[in-house]
Amino acid sequence: MGPRRIAAFRALWRALSDGRRPGAPGFGDRLRSLPRMLAGALSGRYPELSRGRLGLLVLALAYLVSPVDLVPEAFLALLGLGDDVIVALWLGGAVLVETDRYLEWERTQPKVVEQPHD
Repeated sequence: MGPRRIAAFRALWRALSDGRRPGAPGFGDRLRSLPRMLAGALSGRYPELSRGRLGLLVLALAYLVSPVDLVPEAFLALLGLGDDVIVALWLGGAVLVETDRYLEWERTQPKVVEQPHD
């Protein structure tokens, strides 16, 4: 197992173990936060997720679902699946880290209370 795979496994393990700590957001909370996080990042309201990092997340997802990626798997099964595993581990860990960071940021933002219109 190469150093990149080991680093990907470690990052995912850290993110998963951090996600189990008391008070950590659950999977449902993280999933529901994704649209808000993406909208905030694209609008500039949430500056912690840069467009470059967001682009990497989208590219990783596109790589995993792309039919072009099926070609290496057809000829080099283990090697073709190995790169998918590395990308999936990185993407999973990155999403866990980013949603955790976003939910923490969201908790620190002042609550906006709308005033009734006269």
